Amino acid sequence: MRVFALALFFSLLAGCASDGNGLPPERALASAKVHTELAASYFERKQYSIALQELETALKANSTFAPAFNVRGLIHLTLREDKLAEEDFRHGLKLDENDSITHNNFGWFLCQRGRAAESIPQFLDAVKNPLYSTPETAYVNAGVCSNKIGKFADAEEYFQRALVRVPNLPDALFGLAQVSFAKNDFAVAKTYFLRFSQRVSDLTAEHLWLAVRIERKVGDRNSEQSYALQLQKRFPDSSEAQLLLHGE
Repeated sequence: MRVFALALFFSLLAGCASDGNGLPPERALASAKVHTELAASYFERKQYSIALQELETALKANSTFAPAFNVRGLIHLTLREDKLAEEDFRHGLKLDENDSITHNNFGWFLCQRGRAAESIPQFLDAVKNPLYSTPETAYVNAGVCSNKIGKFADAEEYFQRALVRVPNLPDALFGLAQVSFAKNDFAVAKTYFLRFSQRVSDLTAEHLWLAVRIERKVGDRNSEQSYALQLQKRFPDSSEAQLLLHGE
């Protein structure tokens, strides 16, 4: 449930472009877009140094191209250069306050850095834009981060909003299983987890550990042992397997 925050989509921004490197405004804008997209591609391949070089070229062409600051913020986030990441996200939003993708990514950055309460408004700003093509992403992230700070009712609402947008969205279903477990609604948690597990091909250690605990609470010993065996066999060195080993 962590990858979707880094999804990258870019569109040509409206308005006048700066004529970096002596280029006409239209060519400067097109150059910034191309080099930003190249940077995103290198970022996804973990070639961060090359990605940063592409972004430098993009911003020389057009110093006000907001998506370039979003991608650079993601690179700094990945490299744990938090001050630089926050500066880039904030500057990108100053240039384009309606950039839903940057709002979502900035929110995820805040949530990952222990600032979950600050992250929620960013996700909600993301979904305000009617042109945002994947509001379910921001809703799921808002649910994850609300759950982190114990706001279970809010988390449940955000996950449900994601399901309205994309029925049976796996991340939303897993989030609802987590929230229901935290609220001691163990039968409901099991229902959501079963719906989730039917829609994913490979359960992670995090998934299996939640399943173990749910089945333990509902008293299904056979299912509990089955999930526990999978966790021990497939992820013996995981923190979840260690928790299971120590009877937690």
